[in-house]
Amino acid sequence: MTPKAPMPKSLSAGLVFLFAAALQSSAVADELKATGDLRWHRGNMHTHSHWSDGDDYLEAIAMWYRDHDYDFLVFTDHNVLPTTERWVDVEKSKGGRKAFDKLKAKFPDWVEERETEGRLEVRLRRFDEVSERIAVPDEFLLIQGEEISDKYESYPIHMNASHVREVLKPRGGNSVHEVMQRNLDAVMAVRKETGQPTMIHLNHPNFGYAVTAEDMVPLVGERFFEVYNGHPGVHNSGSEQRASTERIWDIVNTKRLVDFDLPLMYGLATDDGHSYHNIPSRASEPGRAWVMVLAETLSPEALIESLEAGRFYATNGVMLKSIITTPKSLTVEVGAKPGETYTIDFIGTRKGFDPSSKPVVGDDGKELHTTRVYSADIGTTLQSSEGEKATYTFQGDEIYVRARVTSSADHPNPSEIGDKQQAWVQPVMGPGGAKSASQEPATGGGRRKSK
Repeated sequence: MTPKAPMPKSLSAGLVFLFAAALQSSAVADELKATGDLRWHRGNMHTHSHWSDGDDYLEAIAMWYRDHDYDFLVFTDHNVLPTTERWVDVEKSKGGRKAFDKLKAKFPDWVEERETEGRLEVRLRRFDEVSERIAVPDEFLLIQGEEISDKYESYPIHMNASHVREVLKPRGGNSVHEVMQRNLDAVMAVRKETGQPTMIHLNHPNFGYAVTAEDMVPLVGERFFEVYNGHPGVHNSGSEQRASTERIWDIVNTKRLVDFDLPLMYGLATDDGHSYHNIPSRASEPGRAWVMVLAETLSPEALIESLEAGRFYATNGVMLKSIITTPKSLTVEVGAKPGETYTIDFIGTRKGFDPSSKPVVGDDGKELHTTRVYSADIGTTLQSSEGEKATYTFQGDEIYVRARVTSSADHPNPSEIGDKQQAWVQPVMGPGGAKSASQEPATGGGRRKSK
C-alpha cells in the first residue's frame, strides 16, 4: 500500500487545530429529514457574472435563482469580489446590449448609466447593493464568494471560497497538489484570523483533466469537491482513458481513510453558470445542479456548519425525503415524482480490497497526467435496489459507503448529453473504516455513531 503521508509542512499546527475544531463543532446527525426547525435549503455554490466571465448582471442572476425556488446562491467570480466601483462598456460586456436591455426592463429604477467618449457604460452593482435589494430574510440568501483561479504549468486549478470578505489571491506552487494545498492553507488562515466561517471546495477536477485522484488524496483541510458540475466542458464522465469524477471520488475516499488517516471528502453538485440568455442550450447555464442542505436557519454560518457535518446531498434533479444512518444501516428515501422510477445504488470499498494500480499510457507510450487505473474493488456497487426507498445493511467490513439515486427521467438540460436525473448521498464511515481517533464520525468520518 501507499505509505502514509505526513501533514504538509505548509499547514501550521494552528490551522490543523482549526480544521479539527471545525469538524468537531457539528453534532452527529443520524437522520437527515425536514422536521421541526430543520428544513432543506436548495442552493447553488458556483456562479459567474459580468464581474468576470459571466454574461449577465449580479441582480439579474440573483432574480433568476430566486424566481426558480432556490434558497441561497453563492457568487463566485474569478479572482475578484464585487465590492468596488466598476463601470463597463455595455457593447463590450459579455452580455452585450441584450443583457443591458433586459436589466433595464426588470429594474427600471435601478440602472446607473453614462456616456464616455460616445460609449454607453453601466455601473456594475456591488454585492452589498444586490443583496440588500434581492435577498429576503429566511427565504432567499446571497453569499459572497470567489473562484480562486490558479494553475500549475498548463493545468487549470480552480477552487471556490464561499463567504469571504476580501479577495484571496492565487498562491501558485510547484505541483498540482501544492497549488491546491497552498490555496487551502490561505483560506484556512483567513478563517482563523477573522473568525468568519469560510468554506473552500475544489471545482471540476476534470476541467482540462488537470487534477488527479492522487493529487487530491493527501489534501489537508479540503472536505469538498464537485462530483457534478453543470458546465458542458468539464468532463464529469471522463473518457476512455480518464476517470470520471465519481470514480475519482471513490479512489480518493478509499485512500484517504486507509493510507492517510484523513477525513472523507464530500461531493457537491453545482451549476458553474456563465450564460443566462438562451436557456436551454449547450452553454454553461443555471439550474443544472445544486445542493440540498439541512439546517435550522438560512444563514452562511448555519449552511457551512451543516455542509461540513455532511448534512446535505447533491443533486441534478432527484429530490430526497430522508437519509437515515444507524450503526447498522444506511437508508435512503426518494421524494418520488409521478411517472418516474428509481435505482438506488450503495457504493463503497471493503477491507481487504486490492490496492494495486497502474498508470495510463498514451498512444506514444508515455504516461498520461491522469488518475491511475485501480482495482474494481475500490468503489464497487455493494447493493442495487429498485424503488423509492432502500436500506443497505452494513456487513462489518465496509471502509465507507455512499449512495447514488438515478431516476428513469432524463435531465432536461444536462451537463453532458444523456445525463439522467440523479442524487448523490454523502459517504459515511463503514464499520471497517475507523482506524484512529481522527476517523470518528464527529471529526470528519461521516455521520455514523460509534458502536
